[in-house]
Amino acid sequence: MNRYANITVIGKDKTGVVAQITNQLFDTCANIEAMEEQVTRGQFSMTIQASWKLAAFDEKLIGQRLRVLGRELGMEIKWWFTDPNRPQRMALMVTKESHCLEAILATLKSGKLKADIACVIGNHRDLQSRVEKAGLPFHYVAWENRAKAEEKTLKLLEKAEVDFVVLARFMKILSPNFVWRFKNKIINIHPSLLPGFPGPQPYRQAYEHGVKIAGVTAHFVSMHLDEGPIIAQESFRIKPEMTLKQIIATGQPLEAKALVNGIKLYLTKRLDVHWGVVKQV
Repeated sequence: MNRYANITVIGKDKTGVVAQITNQLFDTCANIEAMEEQVTRGQFSMTIQASWKLAAFDEKLIGQRLRVLGRELGMEIKWWFTDPNRPQRMALMVTKESHCLEAILATLKSGKLKADIACVIGNHRDLQSRVEKAGLPFHYVAWENRAKAEEKTLKLLEKAEVDFVVLARFMKILSPNFVWRFKNKIINIHPSLLPGFPGPQPYRQAYEHGVKIAGVTAHFVSMHLDEGPIIAQESFRIKPEMTLKQIIATGQPLEAKALVNGIKLYLTKRLDVHWGVVKQV
């Protein structure tokens, strides 16, 4: 039996960071199962998945060493221990539209979604009563200042021991600083067949361009807007007489369907992202 941890390292790039971190983990008898790093404009980011044999696992020692190393490097090092046998804990981020939230709650209630909702975070209070009626904790986070909002949200996610995040029609753009902490663990639904019509008002773009087939896309969030790896898609035909309002009404149920399917696929743990493309393994 093993114990597992996810570790993130973020800070100003400097020589030897990878070696120092991996050597520190090896000294605690860790096995590094996955690691990814990148440098963007002088900012170093790394995510690590590590495991320990139960006999060699010392949670206090591991935390102490990572804490000291973070101070020495002048970097933020965060870690959380996970149990692969327990249900995954997801956070939902919402705004005002309820159709994706309702679909997730219904699928969870039916037993067809093997996960727990650790918390729901909204930048409006419109869905608070619905969330609390379902017995779930709702946290309001004002989003006028993105940096402060993201800082507060990250603390909420850490406290709730969240494994992955679902943007259930959350209408705000997340910064690279936020996204990297959940690399390929933030699932978004976008109301177009990406890569077509990224950005705001995709239904209106489809309507104004006279497309004959529109759709929706569940995808992992990357540091580039609406360009993350695609997980699932749904489509529908646009009839000549359809108004913009009718197009939106047709698309919204498919948004919910694609997002739920994307979550289900993620939970199978059989998705691999290779060169920006999601593959089932």
